[in-house]
Amino acid sequence: MNHPVIDQGITGGRIIYTTIFTTGMPGSKVEHVPLRPMFLEPHFKGQRSGWIEVICGSMFSGKTEELIRRIRRAKIANQKVVIFKPSTDVRYDEKQVVSHDQNIIESVPLKSSREILKYAAGMEVIGIDEAQFFDPDLTEVCQQIALRGIRVIAAGLDMDYLGRPFGPVPHLLAIAEYITKVHAICPHCGNLATHSYRLTEETDTVVLGEKDKYEPRCRTCYHMGNILNFQRER
Repeated sequence: MNHPVIDQGITGGRIIYTTIFTTGMPGSKVEHVPLRPMFLEPHFKGQRSGWIEVICGSMFSGKTEELIRRIRRAKIANQKVVIFKPSTDVRYDEKQVVSHDQNIIESVPLKSSREILKYAAGMEVIGIDEAQFFDPDLTEVCQQIALRGIRVIAAGLDMDYLGRPFGPVPHLLAIAEYITKVHAICPHCGNLATHSYRLTEETDTVVLGEKDKYEPRCRTCYHMGNILNFQRER
């Protein structure tokens, strides 16, 4: 019997190809099967309108970048679009959504997720950045919006600095039709980074900051803690 063994080639956090080794029989062959690249919207053929997409990952993994890309594609298609951010996130700008790479798109800052419902009428696509900073009602709000036939795209951290599920994002992951998990690169070992390591001694769950306070780390380097900081300083 043939036993296909799948080995995924990954470069820079993106799956490039799948190599299928057909084993167990004489003349086994190796076949390279191209995969659909990451960061593309799902295939919607035959799908009724109204669904939820979640883009999640660690800090510096490109979540906001991907959110902006999808929103811009919707605008190019002349769809009615609006994007929201929590009013507490003022790291780059009070009103605009700004990625770490300085990609910018206009947004509406909100104090409460319930306010999103006031803007939903007539929209075809709704984007939500930094979803982890919104209140727990965000999950139900997204459900209501999707049931109105609107595409919802939410981006946010899936874990806080302690490696725990962060805010409403885990609940959004549970109800989403489509999930994209993006990765940064661990600066210590070069592996895929899944955690956001806090470089300061602050203990509040929400501490706004950039590379001065956080760095992405793989699972192993994250659990090594600040010993890696001492090694780097030598």
